[in-house]
Amino acid sequence: MTAEELYSKGFELRCEGRYREAKLYLQGALNAEPNHLKAAWQLALIKGFEGDFDGSLEDLRVLAAANPQTEEIINDLAMTYMMLGYQDEACAEFHRLLALNPNHENALRQVKFC
Repeated sequence: MTAEELYSKGFELRCEGRYREAKLYLQGALNAEPNHLKAAWQLALIKGFEGDFDGSLEDLRVLAAANPQTEEIINDLAMTYMMLGYQDEACAEFHRLLALNPNHENALRQVKFC
């Protein structure tokens, strides 16, 4: 399987809540293509879904710093901050997201809480 096929299967499994299997495919995508951003992003989200909130947050921070134009990652970082009660950090990320895309629907909804 190609890196993209591995990613697609891993993403599908993640959406089904089959995290253990999803991680195998997503890690396979990263092994095949070490800079596969979407695979790394989904692995970071799975950490949070499995209860490793600190690990998920750290991975999302690293990905957002390395990919400062990637709206989806910034949004997930902001939402994770919000979920974990880091209001100031969440608001900063939502504002950063709105600076990139003033029409970002979720950021516009969430920034009202800042």
